Amino acid sequence: MIRSKRKINKLRGSRSNGGGCTKKRRGAGNKGGRGNAGASKQHWTWTAKFDPDHYGKHGFKRPQKMIKKVNPVNLSYLEEQADNLIESGKASKDGDSIVIDVTELGYDKVLAKGKITKSFIISAPQFSVSAIEKIEEMGGEAIEL
Repeated sequence: MIRSKRKINKLRGSRSNGGGCTKKRRGAGNKGGRGNAGASKQHWTWTAKFDPDHYGKHGFKRPQKMIKKVNPVNLSYLEEQADNLIESGKASKDGDSIVIDVTELGYDKVLAKGKITKSFIISAPQFSVSAIEKIEEMGGEAIEL
């Protein structure tokens, strides 16, 4: 038979609430420990059912030397900083074009974010496809190293 009311509601007001001797409900000794205590012993059936991946190793981490971290720069940044770079000697003017080697600035990829109004000759190890299009649209040149 299914109970219409929870047993605990029925037992409110009684001293032990259906737990037998009041001392039995004291502390965590009656439930086999706190937290994950006994996960491989008395609570193994619970562990096997609800937390099967608790023990052992899972997956792998790639070796850090195999992961190449890319440090990108946007065209909008190069546009904004063009005058400062020419003054500091990290870029130069070749006619109407500004010549920049982004590896000297510490970058290794050029991305296409932002608009450019000047002609650039940029040399870098990598370019996004849209960055090459924008550079060549303004009469510049993208040189892959």
